[in-house]
Amino acid sequence: MNTIATQTELQESKSIFIDNVDPVVVLGLNDRILKQIDEAFQESRLTVRGNEIKVSGPPEQFEAIEAIVKELIRLARRNGAVTENDLATLLALQKSDRLLRQVTISPNETLLYTTTGAPVIARTPNQKVIVQACNENDIVFAIGPAGTGKTYTSVALAVRALKERQVKKIVLVRPAVEAGESLGFLPGNLREKIDPYLRPLYDALEEMMDYDKLEMNLDKNIIEIAPLAYMRGRTLNNAFVILDEAQNATQTQMKMFLTRLGVNSKAIITGDLTQTDLPKSQHSGLKTIQHILERIKGIAFVYLDQNDVVRHKLIRDIIEAYDRYEDRMEKKEQELKDAAGDSKTHKG
Repeated sequence: MNTIATQTELQESKSIFIDNVDPVVVLGLNDRILKQIDEAFQESRLTVRGNEIKVSGPPEQFEAIEAIVKELIRLARRNGAVTENDLATLLALQKSDRLLRQVTISPNETLLYTTTGAPVIARTPNQKVIVQACNENDIVFAIGPAGTGKTYTSVALAVRALKERQVKKIVLVRPAVEAGESLGFLPGNLREKIDPYLRPLYDALEEMMDYDKLEMNLDKNIIEIAPLAYMRGRTLNNAFVILDEAQNATQTQMKMFLTRLGVNSKAIITGDLTQTDLPKSQHSGLKTIQHILERIKGIAFVYLDQNDVVRHKLIRDIIEAYDRYEDRMEKKEQELKDAAGDSKTHKG
């Protein structure tokens, strides 16, 4: 377990009890889940004996750890199992909640005005976290389901930065996964070829800039919209760069994109890990990047959820229904694995 915490930090010691469920189900074989929680909270030390987890460390960390363990207990009782993905989600939400408590942006702060004069503001708590994270970091990852406004908020921040002359250009990028290698054979120029894949970005831009201004900026490459593959070999200085639908970027593409940033540039990477269109043989770069870059200063991760949905009111219900369905499928899959394991044991 951790040896980083000092004696002063470890003066506070409290216990969390696991009741009405097997501690092994909650904490994993050989305490695998517990060790990951311990690793995530560097200023605390966790030890377990039977159904008691003893936490030594700062009071605020105990509260966070207790909340995570209680949710793991709830999941174990409901599903009969706890996965590492469950823990990763809870740790991400805890981190996002901590950021949320630190948000100082005014609830009604206007980012800019649409072409009809309506103010564009961060409407939900985690959208406000995106705004503040962008103000304080050069690279921001905004991860969450459809309808949470992550792309719209990101485009608004980019347009604001351009209007305030903080940057000289906006670069909007999206993986054209569906097009594959056929992109070059489609009729028209580059912009006409990729328009179908970048339509959501255009929709947001058209709300925030009048038509003539937008067309002029597109013609002069002040606003550039391109597929991810076209970023290779470039260096983007004085630019606000958005990578949208980043769950469809491979690990190699993600690394390539992030290393394009030059002097005085910012990037927001948005994506929904539940909607990956990559072949099964390829891993999403957005999924792995969370573990690679999570502790680098100047990079922030913001996690949105169904509470941030700003589209039709039914979207939230749809997301929750899918979550329940996936939980049931995961439980059924685990039951089949357990049954197969028992079968092999009996045959042995």
